[in-house]
Amino acid sequence: MGCAKSDNPFFETYKNKYGAPPFELIKNEHYKPAFAEGIKQQQAEIDAIVDNAQPATFANTIEALDFSGELLKKVSSVFYNLYSAETNEEMSKIATEVSPLLSDHNDNIYLNEKLFVRVKALFDGREQLNLTPEQNRLLEKYHRNFVRSGAALNAEQKIQLREINKKLSLAELTFGQNVLDETNAFKKVIDNESDLVGLPESVRQAAAEAAKAAKMDGKWLFNTQKASFIPVLQYSENRELRKELLMAYTTRANHDNDKDNKAVINTIMKLRTQKAQLLGFETSAAFILDDTMAKTPKTVYDFLATIWTPSLSKAKEEAAELQKLMDVDAKGQKLEAWDWWYYSEKLRKAKFDLDEEVLKPYFKLENVRQGVFDLSTKLYGLKYKKLDNMPVYHPDVEAFEVTDADGTFIGVLYTDYFPRPGKRAGAWMNNITEQYIKDGVNHRPIICNVGNFTKPTADKPSLLNMDEVETLFHEYGHALHGLLTQVTYPSLSGTNVSRDFVELPSQVMENWCWEPEVMKTYALHYKTGEVMPKALMDKIQLASTFNQGFVNTELLSASLLDMDYHVIKDTADFDVDAFEKASLARMGMIPEIIVRYRSTIFNHVFGGGYNAGYYSYTWAAVLDADAFQAFKETGDIYNPTVAKAFRKNILERGDSDEPMKLYRAFRGAEPNPDALLNKRGLK
Repeated sequence: MGCAKSDNPFFETYKNKYGAPPFELIKNEHYKPAFAEGIKQQQAEIDAIVDNAQPATFANTIEALDFSGELLKKVSSVFYNLYSAETNEEMSKIATEVSPLLSDHNDNIYLNEKLFVRVKALFDGREQLNLTPEQNRLLEKYHRNFVRSGAALNAEQKIQLREINKKLSLAELTFGQNVLDETNAFKKVIDNESDLVGLPESVRQAAAEAAKAAKMDGKWLFNTQKASFIPVLQYSENRELRKELLMAYTTRANHDNDKDNKAVINTIMKLRTQKAQLLGFETSAAFILDDTMAKTPKTVYDFLATIWTPSLSKAKEEAAELQKLMDVDAKGQKLEAWDWWYYSEKLRKAKFDLDEEVLKPYFKLENVRQGVFDLSTKLYGLKYKKLDNMPVYHPDVEAFEVTDADGTFIGVLYTDYFPRPGKRAGAWMNNITEQYIKDGVNHRPIICNVGNFTKPTADKPSLLNMDEVETLFHEYGHALHGLLTQVTYPSLSGTNVSRDFVELPSQVMENWCWEPEVMKTYALHYKTGEVMPKALMDKIQLASTFNQGFVNTELLSASLLDMDYHVIKDTADFDVDAFEKASLARMGMIPEIIVRYRSTIFNHVFGGGYNAGYYSYTWAAVLDADAFQAFKETGDIYNPTVAKAFRKNILERGDSDEPMKLYRAFRGAEPNPDALLNKRGLK
């Protein structure tokens, strides 16, 4: 369906004072024409750079390249934000049609020989250019991107690479669509209340309201969203129900139907391996990691081993302890993956007198969000104002103006926290616009924080569990990275850093989450407004390393599985289930724990850009534990000097320098891995 340019919001200057998209005016029919025109306009800009008779300069080549494609960025940012958070069948169709066009367009830029000649000439003569450190970083980044995108290949190899890229973009898209479709397809309907024994009233109520919304009055409805099934794993005495829901979650897209992802994984890995080898690397992991802090697969494997060994040992101890607990009320039965959550919840209650259901009334979502706002005020001086008349893409979305201590405008934050059928699982941060400086104007960013947290019920607000509280803090760390950035060029802005550095600003925020001083600002009972009693806060502190064998083993097994896929050297078809089984056996995974993401639902790796990069959560955990130690060492978790250094050297710098150089500028030294082992009780 076409539409006139005059009717298309993407072809107009956004009238909102913050430059926010007019979501209420944007229709599905607007995307394809805007994508087509955006591609056309950027191609004309690239042609102008290439056809410039003047010798290549930083301004007429690198700078011009980085500021090109304004319309394409404008439509892409809106489309892909909504494609993740508020999609529909028509948008999926558009994504499938647009994906190969964007792949082609990207190749038209990075495989353009004349453009590469200009970039290479500047790179080879960079010592004589008198560039600023940021300009030098941008030049090096573009040269590296051109080489890694195949600019140095011969004509025949470039044709091969184009075909690989096109097929790969579609396969990765298909993987994510299949996971979303399978997530939406599963519904567990319960019509007998006796099957709900053990479930807290709040969980029953949420399930009853979900059933009512699906026109199933008098029943209870569960699905494979974590907010729905995790409480069942924790509290349900119905072992078969626990098993059914966990298996439904872990086996999505693995049912040999039209949504099965096993063949898609084969396609993706074949193409990724071919691409890496075409570009001169033995494996996909070697190619990807060459552009990270880690640099090589061996570095990643060696690093993961240092955390895996103590984690697995701890997990085995935990499994033995849970088995003893299980023996008391289920003699002769062996602990299985669907029992772990249930018995660890019992054990936590027995050891620390800590019950998540007792904690949740203190974790009202709006209070937790305010807590993270207050934390950023104390650390960085930020102020917030709710914007009631901002355009939003869904009624659940709220918008906030963010300003600095002196009143300077920082950016806009959108929050979107509840699950719905059009939203993929998980939590993430995205940009609608990025920060950059052009013609003396500092263009400020618009950032989205998206989650799938526990929804409000008829008589209760959204009350978060501990994992959801941590996730909210985590994603807001990404938001701060995007909001506070102060660089000149879009490609270096905010979170445009290597995968194994991008999680530092997010994960460091989790360190403040359970500090009593911080909890006093947000852990307020939703009915009375009273602060959580000190006795409860103390229990949270005592239990901070509880179940860490499970947590780390579940996470690291996914990191190792990811690496095992990406060190594949041949492109022959393989059995995905058998590959996964062999990988887990090789690492010594215990059967009582299921890898955090089974292969067919591993969206981070096969659909989300974390391929050969899932290790980065643990890599960054070493950085974040060490970074928080910088505050703790001063005896003040809000220490203004340390906060200023972190803001100046990490949050504001984006990708304007080598990550470890930025970290050393903040900390004065490289991170100490012991900080993480101590924090997680693994040493």
